[in-house]
Amino acid sequence: MSEIVAGWPILSIVTFLPAAGALLILLSRASARGENVGYDNGVKLLTLLITVATFVASLFAFAAFDFRNPAYQLQESIPWAFGASYAMGVDTLAMSLVMLTTFLTPICILASWVIEKQVSSYMVLFLILESLMIGVFCAQDIILFYIFFEAGLIPMFILIGVWGGERRVYAAFKFFLYTLLGSLLMLVAIVYMIATAHTSNIPALTAFAQSGGFDTNVQIWLWLAFFASFAVKMPMWPVHTWLPDAHVEAPTAGSVILAGILLKMGGYGFLRFSLPMFPVASEMFAPLVFTMSVVAIIYTSLVAMVQEDMKKLIAYSSVAHMGFVTMGIFTLNIQGVQGAVFQMLSHGIVSGALFLCVGVVYDRLHTREIAAYGGVANRMPWYALAFLVFTMANVGLPGTSGFVGEFLTLMGAFKRNTWIAFFATSGVILSACYALWLFRQVVWGEVVKSAVKSLSDLTLREKVILAPLVFFTIFYGVYPMPVFNVTSASLEKLISDYKAAIAAAGKTAMLLN
Repeated sequence: MSEIVAGWPILSIVTFLPAAGALLILLSRASARGENVGYDNGVKLLTLLITVATFVASLFAFAAFDFRNPAYQLQESIPWAFGASYAMGVDTLAMSLVMLTTFLTPICILASWVIEKQVSSYMVLFLILESLMIGVFCAQDIILFYIFFEAGLIPMFILIGVWGGERRVYAAFKFFLYTLLGSLLMLVAIVYMIATAHTSNIPALTAFAQSGGFDTNVQIWLWLAFFASFAVKMPMWPVHTWLPDAHVEAPTAGSVILAGILLKMGGYGFLRFSLPMFPVASEMFAPLVFTMSVVAIIYTSLVAMVQEDMKKLIAYSSVAHMGFVTMGIFTLNIQGVQGAVFQMLSHGIVSGALFLCVGVVYDRLHTREIAAYGGVANRMPWYALAFLVFTMANVGLPGTSGFVGEFLTLMGAFKRNTWIAFFATSGVILSACYALWLFRQVVWGEVVKSAVKSLSDLTLREKVILAPLVFFTIFYGVYPMPVFNVTSASLEKLISDYKAAIAAAGKTAMLLN
């Protein structure tokens, strides 16, 4: 397969194929005589074909990738401006997130088949968003990374603000302002780093940082600047409040891509920048991250238990589960970091699937209130089965993908500090409480509400959407090795380089003393 893609800018193809599709739709709209049902259906089908083609292209990149090699591969570089370059490249961590992105996007387009208002604009924005998300993981130049990272706010802002619920404008502006303000500090830090290291290339910046290019005091300020952006993006407690509003008001596919991909950019940022570039500061601030993570796991789980809206409950659940991710990353051992990455990938599937399940019943009854349901299994047995699988994965039941990530992050936390693991484990118990309560209220019981009696089971389109998510939730829970085989090389190198940088910093401090 490597021979097939040799000489091809495969990462650029994967990144910009959706954007090219968006341009094609815009051109077709310009030549069309107004939008109609036939035109809208054609746009939906074309968008689906483009996203499937992007997924196929990413499979070619995946097949050509050597996962035993921790270095950047499939590299492309073209001089750009101001000393920066259009540089693309992926390691095993980035490749896994690219695959998650290209896998989830066609599912989101299928879930968007119910969109009837301004269909072509919606599809154009979704395709542009996919290009920007892939670009974040492929960018090998820090300026290019920042452009992709920030530009992704725009299509999501519009998707929430135009196609969202009743409070969509409030939720869209809250989402935009939180994430933008957090990233402004990162921009200042990026400018300083480039001026100091005289390069914007991410591997070169990493090498400069690990050779002692940034002293401890500078690392602290740089770490805090990047942390301000990534903590909001995750989001971590207490800057998480934008997420429930954004999830509740976003259209179903917007919630899926928000939970499945956009939240993972924060975790990716910690692994790509905070740990390798600012190792001393990462070690210094690890207790702060542990505290914020444990508070997020417990507090947002308690908040989830009192929610009356299904989407809001799952949104708070997402914050709690991302707390396991940040905790695992800053354990700074291979078990914790590997568990954090697995949890990111698993959460992308499971949380996205739960939002899709909410969307299925919302499309029928047009309400997300838990009290409006009850006894759904009597009318929708296939739906109930799928919802059960994702609920069990959300709880962390052994045999599902949710168990593997949480178990490894807790193992890594236990090696770091037993009290951290103890308090974080309570979050697993709390997640069982709210997830099983939600399932009990919505799915089990007698059919009492007249509206529930009229429900019909999953359509063929909905089965096609949920079936691959059910498969991977169970497959990776029973056999997680494919994920470990893909991600382990880069993560082992990350931990090795981190420990070497800490040891070198310790020797330098001893010499200075």
